[in-house]
Amino acid sequence: MPKPLNVRVVTMDAELEFAIQQTTTGKQLFDQVVKTIGLREVWFFGLQYTDSRGDSTWIKLYKKVMNQDVKKENPLQFRFRAKFYPEDVAEELIQDITLRLFYLQVKNAILSDEIYCPPETSVLLASYAVQARHGDYNKSTHNAGFLANDRLLPQRVIDQHKMSKDEWEQSIMTWWQEHRGMLREDAMMEYLKIAQDLEMYGVNYFEIRNKKNTELWLGVDALGLNIYEKDDKLTPKIGFPWSEIRNISFSDKKFIIKPIDKKAPDFVFFAPRVRINKRILALCMGNHELYMRRRKPDTIDVQQMKAQAKEEKNAKQQEREKLQLALAARERAEKKQQEYEDRLKHMQEEMERSQKDLLEAQEMIRRLEEQLRQLQAAKDELEQKQKELTVMLNRLEETKTMEAAEKAKLEEEIAVKQAEVQRIQDEVNAKDEETRRLQNEVEEARVKQVCLVKFFEIVDFIGVFFSRPKPLLLFWQLQLHQHIIILLKTMTKMRMS
Repeated sequence: MPKPLNVRVVTMDAELEFAIQQTTTGKQLFDQVVKTIGLREVWFFGLQYTDSRGDSTWIKLYKKVMNQDVKKENPLQFRFRAKFYPEDVAEELIQDITLRLFYLQVKNAILSDEIYCPPETSVLLASYAVQARHGDYNKSTHNAGFLANDRLLPQRVIDQHKMSKDEWEQSIMTWWQEHRGMLREDAMMEYLKIAQDLEMYGVNYFEIRNKKNTELWLGVDALGLNIYEKDDKLTPKIGFPWSEIRNISFSDKKFIIKPIDKKAPDFVFFAPRVRINKRILALCMGNHELYMRRRKPDTIDVQQMKAQAKEEKNAKQQEREKLQLALAARERAEKKQQEYEDRLKHMQEEMERSQKDLLEAQEMIRRLEEQLRQLQAAKDELEQKQKELTVMLNRLEETKTMEAAEKAKLEEEIAVKQAEVQRIQDEVNAKDEETRRLQNEVEEARVKQVCLVKFFEIVDFIGVFFSRPKPLLLFWQLQLHQHIIILLKTMTKMRMS
């Protein structure tokens, strides 16, 4: 029994390995691949390989794999790629896997400059690519440098413009924010809808020469054939839509395009090799077949696929909307929580200032108490001196017969005592006035102290408030309001007094 052959098939997002027999045809291998990846829109795709001359070519479905010009290596190498492109991606691409494979292939062609894309369009496409990969923009996690490792722009665009990586990233992120709420599949579709309007999108180019031996490009795409100048792949020099082509054929290296208008001359060009003409003809036949197919009603199979895809998309959209509502509610809750935390932080800062005021009030009370003690001592001293002065005056009255010198001495002592009493009286008056001032300040400090105690109760209450289960939040919120009302009334009384 012949030994099986190992085959590796590389898709745009995976590597698959199979074992085939010597008799396995290209279609059998192709069917095995599409079954493995779950693809039903098979008409767009083909298996590509590098032949013995180094050219990329497509495997022939009804010919044995080993009878084709595949490079003999272990395992045999194939690439699963889109061979034909739709005229309108939004109308024709049905399955998510078809969309993803097209998206990855077109994106890779744009980034590698196989499809020319202007700088402004490149930035917009990059923003859809970011949405498709990372989902919605989130400023808390998607900060500067987040896209540093993503390949998003063609190197040509980066080289042509004097902008830093940060500036490019900022431009992309600005657009990215506009796509909030967009499903990943929708982001891929938007990418392709823009990309399909690029001049080189979906065009297969072949080097040819005309009768004058002038080098040209032949472009084959979903709508027909185009002839380009050698140095310009963007603007066709001559166009042949499928609807205006009567027949195409080749003989050896010569290729002939016959227009429907029989009066119009045939267009003849020459390919470098016969096998190139074979590839051109096969590509033209496949594109023309799809062109005609699009202009007929959908088959039952396609109708079923579209209906199923529509149901799946609606289900995803509903799930997305539920998720969006949940995220919005969560964001509102987080915002409210942040507001409470900010308020709590502000109140904690206020509490620190209030604690300082409380310490100052306590120090003021201590000073008042000391002042009152000193005032009482001064009053006691004044009372004592007044008693001594009274005694001296009484002695003066009683000693009428006292000698003049002795009387003068007593009068002098009485004057000194009177001056001392007056001094003490003035000191007592000053301390009394200072005491009244301090009493007023202490009274105010006591009111403030009451407010501070109530304030600390509120702060402690807030800590409890945040730890309560949600069903009890309303009750605790009312309690908080009552505390605040009491505090405001107390502060109002303080101002009025």
